Amino acid sequence: MLILRTPGCLLRRNGINFFKTIGNVWPTSYAVTSNYSTKSILNQEIVDLKNIRNIGISAHIDSGKTTLTERILFYTGKLAEMHEVKGKDQVGAKMDFMELERQRGITIQSAATYTMWKDININIIDTPGHVDFTVEVERALRVLDGAVLVLCAVGGVQSQTFTVDRQMKRYMVPCVTFINKLDRMGSNPYRVLSQMRSKLSHNAAFLQLPIGHESKTEGIIDLIHRKAIYFHEPMGLNIIEDEVPVDRRTEVEEKRAELIECLANVDENLGEIFLEERQPTEKEIMAAIKRTCCKRLFTPVLMGTALKNKGVQTLLDAIISYLPNPGESKNVALDNSKGVETAKPFTLDSTRNTVLPFIGLAFKLEAGRFGQLTYMRVYQGGVKRGDTIINTRTQKKTRVQRLVRIHADEMEEIAEGFAGDICAFFGIDCASGDTFVTKGNTHISMESMFVPDPVISMSIRPVSQKDLDNFSKGIARFTKEDPTLLINFNPESRETIISGMGELHLDIYAQRLEREFNAKCTLGKPKVAFEKPCLDPLYFDYLHKKQSGGQGQYGRVIGIMEPLPPEENTKLEFRDETTGTNIPRQYIPSIKKGFLKACEKGALTGHKISGIRFRLIDGAHHIVDSSDFSFFTAAENAVKQVLEESNFLILEPIMSVEVAIPNEFESNVLVGLNKRHAVILGTDSNEGYSTIFCEVPLNEMFGYSTELRSLTQGKGEYTMEYSRYCPAQVDVQQTLIDQYQESLMAAQPDKKKKKKRN
Repeated sequence: MLILRTPGCLLRRNGINFFKTIGNVWPTSYAVTSNYSTKSILNQEIVDLKNIRNIGISAHIDSGKTTLTERILFYTGKLAEMHEVKGKDQVGAKMDFMELERQRGITIQSAATYTMWKDININIIDTPGHVDFTVEVERALRVLDGAVLVLCAVGGVQSQTFTVDRQMKRYMVPCVTFINKLDRMGSNPYRVLSQMRSKLSHNAAFLQLPIGHESKTEGIIDLIHRKAIYFHEPMGLNIIEDEVPVDRRTEVEEKRAELIECLANVDENLGEIFLEERQPTEKEIMAAIKRTCCKRLFTPVLMGTALKNKGVQTLLDAIISYLPNPGESKNVALDNSKGVETAKPFTLDSTRNTVLPFIGLAFKLEAGRFGQLTYMRVYQGGVKRGDTIINTRTQKKTRVQRLVRIHADEMEEIAEGFAGDICAFFGIDCASGDTFVTKGNTHISMESMFVPDPVISMSIRPVSQKDLDNFSKGIARFTKEDPTLLINFNPESRETIISGMGELHLDIYAQRLEREFNAKCTLGKPKVAFEKPCLDPLYFDYLHKKQSGGQGQYGRVIGIMEPLPPEENTKLEFRDETTGTNIPRQYIPSIKKGFLKACEKGALTGHKISGIRFRLIDGAHHIVDSSDFSFFTAAENAVKQVLEESNFLILEPIMSVEVAIPNEFESNVLVGLNKRHAVILGTDSNEGYSTIFCEVPLNEMFGYSTELRSLTQGKGEYTMEYSRYCPAQVDVQQTLIDQYQESLMAAQPDKKKKKKRN
């Protein structure tokens, strides 16, 4: 039997006439122009929580998340036209609205939108796939009720898929899986399902099977309803339902039985039907999928090709059928009335009852055209313009001036937000993860999100000093928006150090500083604080004497410089062992300052000197010519004189490093660590993962995050912390000395030019 699913209206877009389906609701008359919009529908207040879904779309890099979101918005009538991610038509995908995203063809920031499908309001957050922007996925999944895990039909379960899966488990987010790119050469959805079961340990089964292979993919087979679905032109809008092809019917029954068996193993109701050897009805199967999916006991697997406009509408049907609404999700807050340490968790009432006290979580900050834009998930009660809300972390009150809903880079003013809504506020000073409540509930807070530690650091500085103010403004804004971006100043190397999740992460922010704040910056390898203690005790006797008419300068210092014990080789020590009045007491602090000043920069590598003790034994002064400056200069020159005659040992910081990797990559990772002069302390293996414990010089760890990802297909992780200082290898010492001498030679011509100008 052939069923042609066509609406009773003809739409026109860009001069092309075609039939338009709207959420499988077939109106008898509908007047639509090229700027078709469902704004009038979306503006209506959604009273019932059953009519809301909050979902995120997450996946590995280049699995087709943004393309899928573009199709969802098009088929639900939110967009009038579809555009490609790469922006070949100079427009680009709606959700990749940042210029850098369209230029690079990747998603950098998570973007929010909303749309309607079958009278269900769906709030969508499209997240990045690159591991460098993993915090965007983290904070999106923290506030969502469900997710779509997109897998490439060719690549299958890839490196970032593991990370996304861990994040979903951390926040207990139910998901449906969409195997994308069936049209690509080498696609194999059966292999992808096998990887889901073996690598991710998902109890997963097909709800659909492909019709055709690779470029000949025509549609899908619905296993629950036993029907074939074809998506014909224009743009996959003409959906045709037909009987299952005769040559596929045996496979359909086998896969349907496999689906029922997977469900029966985790669902009590369907298990009883299975034991009774009764064939469950379509409604019973769908109800079992909904129950088990919400409990994360089963993962339904759908498929299609978003780029070729196939399978998107059936995915939308699955989202509203199987993913939970806000009322079906369990949301927990903490009662801190008796102290943070004894906070008691309690379940929030997610019904759309505005009488309940308002509780919301700020999960993302963004600098908008009208000030800071704060994305907030409303968990309980409601909030409207003019309300006063309180930040439970700072106890600061804020009046809600503007309340909007976000559609990528567009905003729509709304009067009120209810439980289950994702909305945005303007002009609220807060940090990512802050909880907002109404008066009388300041003891309540939501559990914040997990923020991973930065894995890479680089030095950063503006090219021109005149851009320093813009550079500071940009850094202040970016560090507030992104909790994984950290900035600190290293007084020893006199460098600004920027830390983040990867080299791409830092490179993107350097480009944004130039584009958005006109502060062009350079990134480089940070200087590692090598330090040089003298090895032998040396006697010094230095006289600083200068007479040029009038009051002169006179100061003499006598003493010994000696090394500190190895456990104190990062310290500097000053001892006053003088007796009598050869050096008046008021000059002792100046002598100490001169000693410390001389140790700030060594002659061999330009790094700070440490691990020495300055023993002041005797000296002399002049009743007229002695001064603080005289003794400061005498001490400084005495240290420099001694350092020129002494032997040095260059030290470097050693880091304790812990590397966690799958077992199959252990040998390659060990080879890479040995090349970085690592000392392996031990290994540990558990459940397919190995942990390597080692000590590595900090100077050798630069760029290791990128190397580890390439060696382990993105599955490896590492942490490191400072251990101690140890002598550097001979070749490293010589390299540092040569580099410093070259920098001094390069600086000499500039000094000569300045003298000529003067």
